[in-house]
Amino acid sequence: MNLSRSEFVDVNGIRVHVRRWGRPDAPVLFMLHGWMDVAASFQFVVDALGDRWQVIAPDLRGFGLSDWPVASRGGGGYWFPDYLADLDALLDHYAPAGEVNLVGHSLGANVVCAYAGVRPGRVRRVVDLEGFGLRAASADEAPGRLRGWLDELREPPTLRRYPTLDAVAARLVKTNPRLAASRARFLAEHWSKPDGEGGYALLADPAHKMHGPLLYRLEEITAIWSQVRAKVLHVEAAGSPTLAMIAGPVPLDQFKARFRAFPDWRERIIDEAGHMVHHDQPEQVAALIDAFCG
Repeated sequence: MNLSRSEFVDVNGIRVHVRRWGRPDAPVLFMLHGWMDVAASFQFVVDALGDRWQVIAPDLRGFGLSDWPVASRGGGGYWFPDYLADLDALLDHYAPAGEVNLVGHSLGANVVCAYAGVRPGRVRRVVDLEGFGLRAASADEAPGRLRGWLDELREPPTLRRYPTLDAVAARLVKTNPRLAASRARFLAEHWSKPDGEGGYALLADPAHKMHGPLLYRLEEITAIWSQVRAKVLHVEAAGSPTLAMIAGPVPLDQFKARFRAFPDWRERIIDEAGHMVHHDQPEQVAALIDAFCG
C-alpha cells in the first residue's frame, strides 16, 4: 500500500485536512472526493497509479478530519461555491503557478468541472468520475424547497452511530456490494471514529444531509462548463444507477445532452462497477487517469 501523509491547511476560516501520496518531485494530481466520503477513498486508485504521480486530496469541509464550519450549526456553511473557494485556496497553497490536473468523484467531480470553467487558465485536465450534475429544477419548485429547508432548520438531521468498526464496514458493503471486505475495513477506519461511548461515529457533519434552499439552475452550470479550456474525461459506470436516479423520467441521452456545453469532452464507460467506480475498478480508473493526464 502506498502510504499517505497528513497535513492541515488553513483555508477560508477553517482547517482543512489534506492527504498526500507519492514523491514530492512527481507530477501532481489533485483529487476531490464525493458527498459523505473522505480523501482516503482514493487509496486504491493511488495504489494502482504506483509511483508515477504525487496525489494531493483534501477532506472537503465538514468531512473526514477537516473542520465543520460554525455556520453549519445554523443550517449554513455548505454552499456549493464554498467548495470552489476552498479548492482555489488549496491550489494557491500547493501549486501557486501553472496549470493543474483535477480528478473528482461525484460531488467532487461537480466541483472540479465548475472550477475549470471559473478558472479556465488554471486547469490542464479534468477527470470526472460519475459526476452528472443534478436534475434541472423549475421555478415553481422554489416555495416547497424553501419550506422544506425551514422545516429542517427546526429539526436538523442526525447521523447514525455504529456499535463496532465492523458494523461501519458492513454498512459500506451494504451500500456497495462489490466492495471487498478488506477494502471496506480500510475505508471504515477513515470514514468513522470512536464516539467515546464504545461505538463509532461517522466523520461527517450531519448538516450535509440538509436540503439547501436554492434550486439547481442547469443553465447557470452549463454556462460555466462552456468556459472550460481543459480537456475533460467523463468516466461512468455501465448502466450507472446514479445516472438513472438523477435523470428520473428524462431519457438518458436527453439528460446527458448537458455535457455538450464542454468544448472538449469525451467519455469512457467501465463495466462491473457502480457509482463508486474508484473502489470497484481502481486499476481501470488509474489507467484512464494516467493516460489522460500523462
